[in-house]
Amino acid sequence: MSLKYRPEIDGLRAVAVVAVVLYHAGASAFSGGYVGVDVFFVISGYLITSILVSDLDQKRFSIWYFYERRVRRILPALFVVLLFCWIGSWLWMTPAQSIDSARTIIATVLFSSNVYFWLVSDYFAPDTALNPLLHTWSLAVEEQFYLLFPAFLWLVWKRGSLRWAWRATAIVSAISLACAVWASQALPVANFYLMPSRAWELGAGALCGYVLSNRTLPGRDVPALVGVAMILGAVVG
Repeated sequence: MSLKYRPEIDGLRAVAVVAVVLYHAGASAFSGGYVGVDVFFVISGYLITSILVSDLDQKRFSIWYFYERRVRRILPALFVVLLFCWIGSWLWMTPAQSIDSARTIIATVLFSSNVYFWLVSDYFAPDTALNPLLHTWSLAVEEQFYLLFPAFLWLVWKRGSLRWAWRATAIVSAISLACAVWASQALPVANFYLMPSRAWELGAGALCGYVLSNRTLPGRDVPALVGVAMILGAVVG
């Protein structure tokens, strides 16, 4: 199933990409640009949930077909990036650096690079800026979501309806948000990298997907501008 094109989603993607790029470029005015990743998580939650709900509602849901679509969309570009990173590490890195690079590549292929980086590094540490695959931690979080959420939604859907799915997702998201608030002080590095404290962002997008399922809401310019202003406020804050 293909969703109807949503130009505002591409607009949010553009805002998120620019924010992250400017942050990593060292632009002092965009010290909060890393929140662009959070925007991406919400967008992913919304898009994936919209696809799954449509398939479930029309009784054509197939978890294997869902995975096959994710593989075709993500893996070709990912493997090209990994190949060039491997060649670069072989040509220009020391043996110790090449071993570290190989470990990162393996973790990326297994969609567990967020766990790997949690164990070995701090995202905001100066030396991580030289790691070309550091950004794959967010891809790992999304892939873990893709692995778990379709089965979760299918099981809840079998037990009830869209309303039950909304409630179950809201409960899990609330628990994840509470976990994130607690871990922000107790375990800040784990809080940044790991799924339990990131799930609420994907869940927020999923809840939007439920609300907009099989309906089109009229445009609301003022709330949209307020939302963009809040994102920009976080980026430049």
